[in-house]
Amino acid sequence: MVNSEAWNKAREYTPEKLTLAREVLEEVRVGNDVYASVRRHPLPDGGYLPKHILVAVYHDLVDRGEIKTDAQLLARIRMKPIRTLSGVTTVTVLTKPFPCPGKCIFCPDDIRMPKSYVPDEPGAKRAVEHDFDPYAQVAARLQALKAVGHPTDKVELLILGGTWSAYRRDYQEWFVLRCFEALNGADSTTLNQAHAINETSAHRNVGLVIETRPDLVTFKELAWLRYLGVTKVQMGAQSLDDKILALNQRGHTVAQTYQAMDYLRAAGFKVVLHWMPNLFGATLDSDRQDFSRLWENLCPDELKIYPNQLLENTALYAYWQRGEYHPYTTGELVDLIASVKPTIPRYCRVNRIIRDIPSNYVVEGNKRTSLRQDIQKEMALRGTKCQCIRCREVRKHKVDAKDLIYNDLVYQAGKAEEHFLSYDTQDDQLAGFLRLSLPGKESPSTEMEELEGAAIIREVHVYGQSLQVGHEQDGAAQHIGLGTQLIHEAENICQSKGYHQLAVISAIGTRRYYSNRGFKQERYYMLKEI
Repeated sequence: MVNSEAWNKAREYTPEKLTLAREVLEEVRVGNDVYASVRRHPLPDGGYLPKHILVAVYHDLVDRGEIKTDAQLLARIRMKPIRTLSGVTTVTVLTKPFPCPGKCIFCPDDIRMPKSYVPDEPGAKRAVEHDFDPYAQVAARLQALKAVGHPTDKVELLILGGTWSAYRRDYQEWFVLRCFEALNGADSTTLNQAHAINETSAHRNVGLVIETRPDLVTFKELAWLRYLGVTKVQMGAQSLDDKILALNQRGHTVAQTYQAMDYLRAAGFKVVLHWMPNLFGATLDSDRQDFSRLWENLCPDELKIYPNQLLENTALYAYWQRGEYHPYTTGELVDLIASVKPTIPRYCRVNRIIRDIPSNYVVEGNKRTSLRQDIQKEMALRGTKCQCIRCREVRKHKVDAKDLIYNDLVYQAGKAEEHFLSYDTQDDQLAGFLRLSLPGKESPSTEMEELEGAAIIREVHVYGQSLQVGHEQDGAAQHIGLGTQLIHEAENICQSKGYHQLAVISAIGTRRYYSNRGFKQERYYMLKEI
């Protein structure tokens, strides 16, 4: 009797399939190709074993003690390995429907969903299935990821659902508490208690992300976000043209976007900026110019390119009906993004290029969700390439530490001097990086005493397939000490620049990591004398 949760919930595991799965796993363990082994063991009624059955049988054999934990075997049978090739496992949850302060004409407005979301988007569908309950969403996602072979001990929690800062704070605190309780597998009386448990739990939180608007970013708000454990903020800039923002009733100015970025960077947050081509009033030429402004002092750490999509349940739909608005065609979008993508700096990661909105919702214009692949093909035809982080991640390739090249990319971002420290392979793949921010004399005061006069590490990230804490894999970038080396390099830079204190915006589940490297917890940050 199989004792894993994934197995117990499944109905299709017949004795015949169990036997076949064992035979396939045995072949794969000794080096045979996964797909060839599966094809050598067809099902009696036709077809072949799906990978998730192999994963379930693997976990059961480990639980029974019949085989030892084998990271390489699991990596070979894992479904959709790209989900954790960036080094962490992302778990996405949605907040309940709630009024948004924005009146943007391009936003879908479905009373069943948080503003800007439609119920058939993948993450939204999962939220609806669980009635937007945070505990249920996290628990179900962890179980699903484990069932298909992904490690879940290093979790980046991504909280979506519109403007987080517009929700009541008691709801925010309850929502985050329930997420941590799901990660911990235990109830807590306070959020601080849940945080303390998570430092050593089986599912450690290595990043907490929320979404907000530029006009809601204040230092009081950022202190609250740090209390919750937030380390990364997604923020909708949408456009860097005040006229376009006004036409689309965005409700904030470009100046507020710049100020919000300065505040977020001064407080150590990582920032994911949203940019939307094809807004009402924009043209292909104006969007090209607008894109170039992103790298003039804003300099986001990550970017989501969300081309405006014409949906029926938006105010923009009436503009289209009157002939005042026309979406770009797929060809025009591919040409636009293929022309600007090579200009993205090496310190930025492009997370997304299109929303996962089902094509049946789109009235006119691009309906392809595979836009990133279309753009990659176009760039290949042009002989151009993108140097963003996502395009250079080492992923599953083996890394030899002695062959890595250390680089320090320095750039001015608003009022701070930024250092993007990285270890790159000989063929320019990115194995790991650290973001170090050196506040300037004109940098805004965060009003957080622990950051006074300190340089701040905003992110340390080592790439490659996410591995379980305490597990090693030959040639895996995550376990050759790159993070520690990058921290040492950051300390050296701080000393040379006259800083005597180095802060880090640590996630709850990475506190022990930094503690082992000489950092001490001081309210919302960890600090080290240098």
